[in-house]
Amino acid sequence: MNTVKDNLKAGKVVVGTGAGVDPIAAGLLGDTGFDFLLFDTQHSTAQPKELAPAIAALKGKKASPVVRVGDNRADLILNAMDAGARGVIVPMVNTGEEAARVVRAVKYYPEGDRSNGGQRGEWGKEFPAYRDYLDTANSEMLIVVMIETKQSLANIDAICSTPGIDVLLVGPSDFSIELDVPLDYPSKTYQDALDQVVAGANRHGVAAGMYFIPPGMDPNFYIEKGFKFFTVPWAPMAADGIGKALGGINRG
Repeated sequence: MNTVKDNLKAGKVVVGTGAGVDPIAAGLLGDTGFDFLLFDTQHSTAQPKELAPAIAALKGKKASPVVRVGDNRADLILNAMDAGARGVIVPMVNTGEEAARVVRAVKYYPEGDRSNGGQRGEWGKEFPAYRDYLDTANSEMLIVVMIETKQSLANIDAICSTPGIDVLLVGPSDFSIELDVPLDYPSKTYQDALDQVVAGANRHGVAAGMYFIPPGMDPNFYIEKGFKFFTVPWAPMAADGIGKALGGINRG
């Protein structure tokens, strides 16, 4: 039901791109081949409640909607899920206790304390009983916590071993700043820390991810390091494709 989660469990790499509140753009991107569309409400003016039309435009599309909330707050996480998200990204998760708080906010009773606002999201089937919907939402929602600080790196095993966590997602810029190598992504200090993240994820059977692939770096480099979940920008790809298509037209 959640192909992103299923593919990660199967050891496959999933690739997404950023999207905004425009439902037309989201709908177009939904069938271009990306596994997920990432809607950011941390470093943008958009709020989770505003995303419902754009997420609804992904109904029947290949790409799953994933929302990054602005903080580890139950109300923001709830708003994202009620808008139809199939995955939630929570920034600045530094301890196992904070990771457990994310899981509790995502899941319905008895695994968590999410408030019920009716069936939300497109899970692809009719449910014979309401409990079936609740159990499906609990099992299928993708839960992603961000690793962005030295504290989170020190607590990597406690975070990874929290039941319900699916992905450890490095926030590249904040993580580099914390490591005192701001935006120096090729540096040994930074790369060694990434290896620690991957090792921790592997120890506990969760996926390691990068919020974005740093500019000028090859996604395959990070795949070889063990990262399975990341985004790439769609605009350069679109410009390249449009340029090639127009280039084949004889305009005299």
